[in-house]
Amino acid sequence: MLPDPRPLLPPDAPLAMPEQDFARDFHDADAPARISDCGQSRQAGLWRVLTFSPAMLATLALALVISGWFAQGGTTVLEGVLLALIAFNFFWITFTVSTVLLGLFGLSRRDWTPERGPRTPMRVALLVPTYNELPSFVLGNARSMLEELRARSGGHTFEMFILSDTRDESIAQQERIAVEALRADMCPDIALYYRRRDDNTARKVGNISDWVRRWGGNYEAMLVLDADSLMTGRAIRRLTNALARDPSAGLIQSFPQLIGAQSVFGRMQQFANGVYGLALAEGLARWAGHEGNYWGHNAIIRTKAFAACAGLPEVRNLRGKPQLIMSHDFVEAGLLRRAGWRVRFLPRIRGSYEETPATLIDHVQRDRRWCQGNLQHLQLLGARGFHAMSRFHLAHGAIGYLMAPLWFALLVIWALIGRSEEASVITYFSEANPTRPSWPDMSEPRHVAVVLLIYAMLLAPKLLSVVALPLTGRKMAEFGGLGRFLLSMTTEILLAILYAPILMVQQMIAVFRTVLGLQKGWAPQMRDGGAYSWGTLAKFHGLETVVGVALAIGVGLGLVSLWLAPIALSLVLAVPLSALSGLRLRLMGTAEDLNAPQISRAAQHYRGWVAQVLSGAGPAHPAE
Repeated sequence: MLPDPRPLLPPDAPLAMPEQDFARDFHDADAPARISDCGQSRQAGLWRVLTFSPAMLATLALALVISGWFAQGGTTVLEGVLLALIAFNFFWITFTVSTVLLGLFGLSRRDWTPERGPRTPMRVALLVPTYNELPSFVLGNARSMLEELRARSGGHTFEMFILSDTRDESIAQQERIAVEALRADMCPDIALYYRRRDDNTARKVGNISDWVRRWGGNYEAMLVLDADSLMTGRAIRRLTNALARDPSAGLIQSFPQLIGAQSVFGRMQQFANGVYGLALAEGLARWAGHEGNYWGHNAIIRTKAFAACAGLPEVRNLRGKPQLIMSHDFVEAGLLRRAGWRVRFLPRIRGSYEETPATLIDHVQRDRRWCQGNLQHLQLLGARGFHAMSRFHLAHGAIGYLMAPLWFALLVIWALIGRSEEASVITYFSEANPTRPSWPDMSEPRHVAVVLLIYAMLLAPKLLSVVALPLTGRKMAEFGGLGRFLLSMTTEILLAILYAPILMVQQMIAVFRTVLGLQKGWAPQMRDGGAYSWGTLAKFHGLETVVGVALAIGVGLGLVSLWLAPIALSLVLAVPLSALSGLRLRLMGTAEDLNAPQISRAAQHYRGWVAQVLSGAGPAHPAE
């Protein structure tokens, strides 16, 4: 194999990317001047009313019912806290149900069609930021996408950049060898470039902005990918067409679906994403309208708009020190919308994929990083010029993590209440104490009904999404038939119930780690999952185990409501459940799992090819 004489990088085409000021409003002069979308705005407004109103009304009704349980003499502070916790958590549960119902309605209408009309061919850069990733994995995915685009360009020009922030010298050397091997083996008209930064300043934010400032002037659009991203040529072309036909769009996000999971936990996540996620994504796209969000990858962005509007400054942390914006994607979407560009979400574009952490511990480690970034968004809610929905996206991401300690507080209060006044753990209250709450007996039928209602609302999005599945074009045969699908769904629901309390405790830990400044760094994700000893598992899940044992003892002594027994069981079994999460079992198959897409099979082939090159043996046969 002869070395490729072409340079590893194209000529520079600088593009200015100034840092934005959150204290000042900003409008991009190049953003289309108020393109007429009144009809679309009114429609999105209607969807928002139909989504938010039921959630608020249902929460108000539940709060009124529960407040009626308390003593007639007035509500104590503890009762008020309990009521607020229940109402807050129930609103977000109901909001999810409303979003799925809207998605079900949207899918039933089938009123979405790809944009029609003239489009100008675009020059698009596919950006693959990588940081200490397995080179065969990254480059195998890269080649599979480039080969598909060569056959399915649709008149556009696509060039790929491997943007390395790798700190490990041996991995960096393998990256360069793999890139040079691919360039020498692929057709000369396929453009693959490689750049490694000397210093990974500002992590991914700095990696992307460095590319924009050096080469962004030559490309109308950039498609940002992750190291584990995989997109079909058709999906990339459809995203590019959508951007080319909508001059007011600054960013269009696809809906990445999970593939490639082999472990129990990974396949549980994959099944939930592939079956339940479609209706939820459709509902989100409806009420978000042109004020959608950005998830940091598998999205196409107008390069000049991004450069002009989305340069991120540092922000101050709780201790007043400058800090990088960690979860940059939500903020960049808000900045683009602030400047006058639309941010859209097109969940019906198929062929956008990513992978998921293999084990519970790997998921938690990633979740801790996300928690750090999402909580940081709270201090940006007052930024000047942000649209209301952009602020909602920022708040929603943070609330998703803050709900964990709130659920835990609700669990503690509920445990303290006990089964009745006489059996309550709060024994220091007595008849002589006028502030003693008159707690309800949770065994009364009306109280049991409300508990069952909350459980039903947690389950409703899954059941509604299954109803919506045929509307997405899916057939039960793609899941191995109705029997296999029902078995997979039952398994996923049972595992989700078991893992939910563990994740609640771990997210609470993540919140406190962030607040206390203990969460440091941003290590690369372990794609294949870690092999963890029983000692490591016991240490990692120590808090869950202790809480679970305490709850179980309380239930056994009759001091804690029997309704908490399933939660106690889950927490007691945290260590073995964590061990189970990494086992490779053929459970919960999805359509993409049972019949792997061509792009996935091609990626597997090219990963093996690159691995052989890096092993020194060379490829067994030329890549096809």
